Amino acid sequence: MLTEHRARTNGHSLFATYDLGDAYDEMFDVAGDPRPPFQFLYQRLLELSARDLQARQSYANHSFLNQGITFTVYGDDEGTERIFPYDLLPRILTAAEWAVIEQGLSQRIRALNLFLDDIYHEARILADRVIPRELIYTCQHFRREMRSVEVAHKVYVAIAGTDLVRLPSGSFAVLEDNLRVPSGVSYMLTNRAVMKRAFPRIFSNYGVRPIDHYGQALLTTLRALAPAHRPEPTIVVLTPGVYNSAYFEHTFLARQMGVELVEGRDLLVHDNVVYMRTTAGLRQVDVIYRRVDDDFIDPLAFRPDSTLGVAGLFNAYRAGNVTLANAVGTGVADDKAVYAYVPRLIKYYLDEEPILPNVETYLCDNPRERAYVLEHLDELVVKAVGESGGYGMLIGPHSSAEERERFRRLIEANPRNYIAQPTLQLSRAPCFIDGRIEPRHVDLRPYILNCGDQITIVPGGLTRVALRKGSLVVNSSQGGGSKDTWVLFD
Repeated sequence: MLTEHRARTNGHSLFATYDLGDAYDEMFDVAGDPRPPFQFLYQRLLELSARDLQARQSYANHSFLNQGITFTVYGDDEGTERIFPYDLLPRILTAAEWAVIEQGLSQRIRALNLFLDDIYHEARILADRVIPRELIYTCQHFRREMRSVEVAHKVYVAIAGTDLVRLPSGSFAVLEDNLRVPSGVSYMLTNRAVMKRAFPRIFSNYGVRPIDHYGQALLTTLRALAPAHRPEPTIVVLTPGVYNSAYFEHTFLARQMGVELVEGRDLLVHDNVVYMRTTAGLRQVDVIYRRVDDDFIDPLAFRPDSTLGVAGLFNAYRAGNVTLANAVGTGVADDKAVYAYVPRLIKYYLDEEPILPNVETYLCDNPRERAYVLEHLDELVVKAVGESGGYGMLIGPHSSAEERERFRRLIEANPRNYIAQPTLQLSRAPCFIDGRIEPRHVDLRPYILNCGDQITIVPGGLTRVALRKGSLVVNSSQGGGSKDTWVLFD
């Protein structure tokens, strides 16, 4: 074991402050030696200076700036648009690690689709009391309007982004499911493009599985979900507009697929058929990859004050004349309280044990579990069940007494709205920070495409990084960034 538990530096100043700590380190084993997949990268980094790495980092930053790769921080008084933070050093996964992830995510998405089809039709799982009926019917994303609606190919979730964490044991677990309008895939793709140019020799010496085909895989998935009577479907991406935090991604994916990017005002519904306004006249639309939440897609069916959606769209959808990806009402399956039951869903629908486990979760609407949470707020992570992006969350060990008291009152006022989980020691990966290579906590969001007959998961995903030292929050809206994820062929 090394003195002070540090990585081996071979006298190189780049690694001089690399403290291994207690979390699983992606690059170094407990003795401080580079793990086999990282050995070539480690040796190459020892040949470089901080100035060399800074030059490559500057190139990457300028590349993101020139491409307009930004995101919006809502409620930020300093200005909404920010360049997406990017860390120069890749995260590397072996083929064996990826095989487990791929199998586990495929299993999970199959079970969640069966669950959604069930609760909006026969509701067998509720009758069998595998999951509490009130948990579903009190979920803010459950849509009674979807009862008995026939969804194309019974695919409710065509596009998913599931958040994984690596535990101190080195194994992966599911932190949460993102099934409504999962974002970030454009950053996965642009990270790879920038990496190839920043480190061309290192990249070419690794057998890295490609991800460039994601756009065409997404297009193939959407085409397969088109109404049966439309063999040459017209596909569009529906965006809320330029002020949405993920607008760059909407334009990027539309361009990748070669389809139109539209706003609600570009579409109209006549006789339960959706049309797009074009300079050549109206054109029928068959598949909508929507990046607009349920509440806003149709002012006649949901929020009447919405200007983002299309009046009559839900009736056209219910009539089977247009496919929405993802389906309306999928949010019930990524409710953070429903998440706690996913292992049971897998067993119920597939008669299989989960390949990827859940993180231990306490449901605050359970009196016994709520009492435990309230007694251990300083140890747990508390999350609002319907929030995303790192909002509505308390990280107990890093919180103040005032913050804990505020969450105590919130939980007591609305226990159904909160869950709690242990504060995980997320794995750490090497990052280039202020002229040194230092470890930072990371998670992983792979992207899943599902057309019913086939599930496609591009080999990699978005590795999100908590760039602030000691932070466990990887969301870009909370100071996080991202890095390229390499899945090796062997």
